[in-house]
Amino acid sequence: MAIDKLPVSTTDKGPCGLRCTGRAMNLATERYVTQNAAWPGAGRHILAHHDAATIVVYQAYRPSIGAYAIRHGTLDGDFSYRRMSWIKPNFLWMMYRSGWGTKQGQDVVLGFRLQRQFFDGLLSQAVASTFPASGLSSRADWAAAVARSNVRLQWDPDHDPAGKPLARRAIQLGLRGPVLLAFGKRELLEVIDMTPFVAVQRQLFQCTGVAELRTPVERPYVPADASIARRLQLD
Repeated sequence: MAIDKLPVSTTDKGPCGLRCTGRAMNLATERYVTQNAAWPGAGRHILAHHDAATIVVYQAYRPSIGAYAIRHGTLDGDFSYRRMSWIKPNFLWMMYRSGWGTKQGQDVVLGFRLQRQFFDGLLSQAVASTFPASGLSSRADWAAAVARSNVRLQWDPDHDPAGKPLARRAIQLGLRGPVLLAFGKRELLEVIDMTPFVAVQRQLFQCTGVAELRTPVERPYVPADASIARRLQLD
């Protein structure tokens, strides 16, 4: 099974006459149709690009924030630490949310590589963003948990490349306060500029559908601590 890192600098024209030019992206990719055949079709799963030590999450920003992060490897400048910021470990959910990088203020798509230990710590602190989804016995218990935690959790329908909602659920995490500061200023191992890759794949999808579409290699992610998986009710 061929897994490549795209886009890479080349003069060869691919489907639709597109040239995959630009800096190499340090993130392995694979054909979407191959991955989709292996992904679970339903249930709660954290689909993510990960290895034994790290995991990649995604976010999209306006150019001033994205350019600063790419240049400095941290979130600062026009980025606000006074509000909650949501990260997504699932690439296609990020593409749905950002309109494949075409929505205003979501032009620059970034991948953030984190230590799995830090990401698992986020999961362990996460509290559902609504009471009905929390599994807690009372609204008062949920409100108290929200007040204690700086991490919010939402399970949303995952989406296919065209934006169609799926039976599978995708996770996103909202970070605020000291947790957001730790994420943006100390815990980023790598900031990956995915904008050129997203632009090429968007055009490929418009031209050929899923036939030539590539996405980052993603597999179901399981936290090291089994109690976190039980708490999140992962399938």
